[in-house]
Amino acid sequence: MLSSVASSLLRNGAASRLAVSRVAASQPRFAYFSSDSHDDFAPKRKVVEGEDEALKTIKEHVESNAIMLYMKGNPSMPMCGFSAQVVQALKEHEVDFGSVNVLDYPDIREGVKKFAEWPTIPQLYVNGEFIGGCDIITQMHESGELAELLKEAKKD
Repeated sequence: MLSSVASSLLRNGAASRLAVSRVAASQPRFAYFSSDSHDDFAPKRKVVEGEDEALKTIKEHVESNAIMLYMKGNPSMPMCGFSAQVVQALKEHEVDFGSVNVLDYPDIREGVKKFAEWPTIPQLYVNGEFIGGCDIITQMHESGELAELLKEAKKD
């Protein structure tokens, strides 16, 4: 089932690619919106339909982003406490990371669980390898293991 935003984008022919947010650790992100903006300037998102397409898209994300987070919400506005905890840990280490809001993409939300054989979200991948969910990331952050792992993350 598509969200009202995704349905609107489809009606307007604006669906072109899945939105992967990039978070730069060193710069805050600001967005300014105007209600009189033309539809050509609206965010363009790809509609991912079906398990095969979702798994292919997830594989592409994980391989093309040194640090990739599948979460509920986005880094500037997490929509669950677990996602917020993982984002906070990553921000404390001042690393750049890609993210996808699984609430916008139901097939990605289900596909990422199958991709990693892990039932919960958020999910963190580093250098193409599934690391874990919130509990594991929190434990690694507290023990210092996360810092070591993130240092090894390949640079863009």
